[in-house]
Amino acid sequence: HGGKDPGAIGGLGTFEKNITLQLSLELAKSLKKNNKITPILSRTTDIYLTLRERIKLAKINKSNIFVSLHADASENFNAQGLSVFSLSDIASDKEAKMIAERENAVDMIPGVQNDIKDPIVFGTLIKMFQRQAMNDSAGLARNIIINLNKTKLTINRGHRFAGFTVLKAYDIPSVLIEIGFISNLREEKKMLDNQYLMNLSKNLTIAIENYLLKKNN
Repeated sequence: HGGKDPGAIGGLGTFEKNITLQLSLELAKSLKKNNKITPILSRTTDIYLTLRERIKLAKINKSNIFVSLHADASENFNAQGLSVFSLSDIASDKEAKMIAERENAVDMIPGVQNDIKDPIVFGTLIKMFQRQAMNDSAGLARNIIINLNKTKLTINRGHRFAGFTVLKAYDIPSVLIEIGFISNLREEKKMLDNQYLMNLSKNLTIAIENYLLKKNN
């Protein structure tokens, strides 16, 4: 999200794009404390990049992992909690499928060019690489879930699967994190709390560090 795409909008008028940008900046600041990690942000201001431009940015920088941050919305204003998604051809549940369809549709907003070709080439070798990346992505998602289970930051909705376009880099482990429901007034207020975002970024950093440490050993 960003620029012409505000993302979901909370009852207090909070834009998802602003919450996710703030959390991204906090997460980058936290990751930088580890001198072996170099965080790269797709945006640091209110601009829009297409889903495939974000994948391209990760590939150009030879990223070890790709993390996409979002705030969910639901017609059920009592829906709450954090979910971590990794790529699958088959969604883990009906809601996961709907969330992926909504996120994938953002490239169709007016005024946004979408002429970048899909980076997925369906050759046998590419499929093999993507299968490994999907397995690694699931491992990263589990690390995040396990670490957040140790905290009382938020309700944990677990590891789920869906066909998110933004997760389709065939050689980069990728996860999408829905940090909570901006449509839930309590969670919207929590997302507006700087201390909460700092605590969340701290625990995401721990999970990312643990995953990278295991991969490098």
